Amino acid sequence: MARVFLPLAALSGLTGVALGAFAAHGLRARLPEGMLAVFQTGVQYQLWHTAALIGVGLLLLRQPENVLFKASGGLFVLGTLLFSGSLYLMTLAGLRLGVVTPMGGVCFMLGWLCFGVGALRVR
Repeated sequence: MARVFLPLAALSGLTGVALGAFAAHGLRARLPEGMLAVFQTGVQYQLWHTAALIGVGLLLLRQPENVLFKASGGLFVLGTLLFSGSLYLMTLAGLRLGVVTPMGGVCFMLGWLCFGVGALRVR
């Protein structure tokens, strides 16, 4: 799974930085301040969980059978897609996806729970 999570982390980091720059330079004049803040929240959570995904990938190089680390990485990826993705769609396309954003947040929390329990079980 490290061979999946580490390239996904690189892609997420690349797109997170690009979207942050887009917000700072391209959206500032186009979006109301509140919507710009929503977009930036999506970028922040994407980049924080990119760093977490790097950590999970590196841990899986040492603990490749740790199912909880695998689950954590998958939940971080899913959480980023749902949480940050829904915020991007809300600000850029005006789509209100209702329950999708909180579902992404739940994925993040479950990912951290799996990460913590998996870390406690490391030999």
